Amino acid sequence: DAWHGGTGATDDATGCAAAMEALRILKVLDLKPRRTIRVALWDGEEQGLHGSGAYVKAHFGSRQEQADGQGELKLLPEAEKFSVYFNHDNGSGKLRGVHMQGNEAARGIFRAWLAPFDSLGASTLTLANTGGTDHLSFDAVGLPGFQFIQDQIEYSTRTHHSIMDVYDRVQEADMKQAAVIMATFAYHAAMRDAKFPRKEPPKPRPQMPGSN
Repeated sequence: DAWHGGTGATDDATGCAAAMEALRILKVLDLKPRRTIRVALWDGEEQGLHGSGAYVKAHFGSRQEQADGQGELKLLPEAEKFSVYFNHDNGSGKLRGVHMQGNEAARGIFRAWLAPFDSLGASTLTLANTGGTDHLSFDAVGLPGFQFIQDQIEYSTRTHHSIMDVYDRVQEADMKQAAVIMATFAYHAAMRDAKFPRKEPPKPRPQMPGSN
């Protein structure tokens, strides 16, 4: 996920760096999670979530092709083992909480996980959806996928898709905060007795005659 104007520093080398640093933290602490924790650095997000979409289709399932995207859902066996996906893709700002994508069952879990970070300003939970990035590939097939709420700083006004999306716009302290929170979320998710709760997937809509 990078744009040709600059070097893709805040869109989205910051997300890649935070995810890799989160995994490094867990490795240095020599923690032994009960579930597999996997880091993914997606390609083709700007062109239509191609990287994450292809991964989800190959490993977890897809919807029958239909103009409104609400065709019949067909899941693969690996989807039963999947728990949750977290995404970092809104620049270099601090994490402030989580967009819950309409999954009310996640609220209590996230509230507990965020409690230690209240003094760092990460306490906001919203049921609202947020679009435009790779968690949507998972959400589209009913798998829990979430994007963090982040400080915008100058993301929308200066760096996003511009020639100023370069390394010196990255905020070091905010990146450290993000990596620690992501490491915590990944570890807690991997240590749960049960998979992360799933919301009811949208039901397929009947096709109108002649719509094929």
